Amino acid sequence: METSLENFGTLEYVLDKYSKIWSWKITGDRAVNMISRLVPEAWYGENENEVIVPDSTESVKQIKLIMDRYPLDILSKSVWQRKIIKTFAPKPTLPPIKHKLKRAKAGEQFRGKLLNFQKEGLDFLLKSSGNALLADEMGLGKTVQTLAYVASEKQTFPVLVVAPLVTLKNWEREIEKFLKKKSRNGRIIESESPSVTLIRTGKSKELPKSDIYVINYELLFKRNGDLSKVGIKTLVCDEVHNLRSKTTQKYKSIKKLAALPSVCYRIGLSGTPIYNRGSEIWPIIDILKPGLLGSFKEFCEYFCYVNDKGKAIVLENKRASLRNELQKHVMLRRKKSDVLKELKDKVRYKEVIAADTDFYLEELDKIWKKLEEEQKNAETAFSKAASYHRAIQSERQIAGLAKLSHVINFVKNIMEIEESVVVFCHHKIIHKLLNENLQEFSPVSIIGGQSDNFRQDQIDKFQKGESKLMIAGIRAGNVGINLTRAKYVIFAELDWSPAIHRQAEDRLHRIGQKNTVFAYYLIGNGTLDDHVANILVDKSYEIDAIIDDIADTYENKDKAELILAQIQDKIRAK
Repeated sequence: METSLENFGTLEYVLDKYSKIWSWKITGDRAVNMISRLVPEAWYGENENEVIVPDSTESVKQIKLIMDRYPLDILSKSVWQRKIIKTFAPKPTLPPIKHKLKRAKAGEQFRGKLLNFQKEGLDFLLKSSGNALLADEMGLGKTVQTLAYVASEKQTFPVLVVAPLVTLKNWEREIEKFLKKKSRNGRIIESESPSVTLIRTGKSKELPKSDIYVINYELLFKRNGDLSKVGIKTLVCDEVHNLRSKTTQKYKSIKKLAALPSVCYRIGLSGTPIYNRGSEIWPIIDILKPGLLGSFKEFCEYFCYVNDKGKAIVLENKRASLRNELQKHVMLRRKKSDVLKELKDKVRYKEVIAADTDFYLEELDKIWKKLEEEQKNAETAFSKAASYHRAIQSERQIAGLAKLSHVINFVKNIMEIEESVVVFCHHKIIHKLLNENLQEFSPVSIIGGQSDNFRQDQIDKFQKGESKLMIAGIRAGNVGINLTRAKYVIFAELDWSPAIHRQAEDRLHRIGQKNTVFAYYLIGNGTLDDHVANILVDKSYEIDAIIDDIADTYENKDKAELILAQIQDKIRAK
């Protein structure tokens, strides 16, 4: 039985007593054993289980290799950061594989025009025989490319579209807009669209004959039996990152449907196929192209290490080869900067704002005491975990409340400078208070629980300029909507997942946007926001390295600074 990874060893930058040169000192029985095998130039230190390693590029690389798998406690953090940035910038081991894509012509059932890169996307789907992951950045028309494929490939109907609840109406509208009806004798009926059955109830009953069925992920489990009887030929999983966990009911339901003998084509769509960590790609590929990445165990053994929380993280030196494997066999990924030359930048900026720390610390103390009590009384591991998650949620809510008045001021000042603004928040109470305190701007609102028609009405009002301010729940408003009217997005609260933020930003930063999009992340001073922001950056690094071969940067900071200077100036002038 291995000892805990936490006791693996320490790493420190020291002036070696004998050679009088700066070196790395490593302690710990297992760490010393391992480094002695990897670095032949190492020599033993003064104490037992201590080794001195010369400070060379090669040594740092070897230490980093060990640390990718086993966490050493770093006692000289700033020196280590300097060294690894300089000497260990991860470089792809293989060049990215470019598909030689042509501009395919959509079939006669397709109505409308495709942009050139969308025609290449159609070619990619045709060449991959419809078993593919279309991972274009958000806002590049993955829905349209999929509908063009359905209209061009042979024998694609009936189609089953599985999507988040908030996007169902959007799918219905896009089908009506882009597809023409084909009669039984194969004649195209210009004035009609294919028949669509929107499944909105979990009650099992026979489904009517239809060209396209549209259902949300949550109902899938209950209607699996009914759907397996309609002879589905094409399975489309929109926002396919919903299937990132292989233990969920929705994953198991899709797995069953994807294995039906009638299903020929399986397409996954997501601008953020990896949400939190690289290993989430395995269940998705297992649906679209089973076996491509081996079993989950084989995938983890080759590509991952397990961190101290038991999560599989893709190794830094394997990220490029995983990306190449995906691009070679199953995934097409284009960034907006590659294909929309006329689309302006997206600028991210972290802004620390004041917060009511007395209120925050007082409430945090109550949460902490309650958590201690619940942990003491918890009878099962599940109860313990549930109470811990409740405490985290409560902390996120009080962090939001503690900075609320300063968030409101920030929004008001941006509204004075700019035309249209979108504010994203997480908690219902924060959403309610933002609405109440920003009534002077007659805001429109998106939050979970709204009817499809009301939600669409709110989006239309904003896009037409009838309201200049949109206040949206980050989980309710981050997919399936177009908010190109605005160029400012403000995050009043932070989510733990970088993908959630990207999706929210890309409601604005998409086809049709003519301006630079500014995304402001408001961080409450003296709260855990700063810690959350750092986690977002770490997670982003792993995701970017796998999907895009680059790490995102906070570009155009000078422009963002200028806006902040304008706000500061306005505050001082009041």
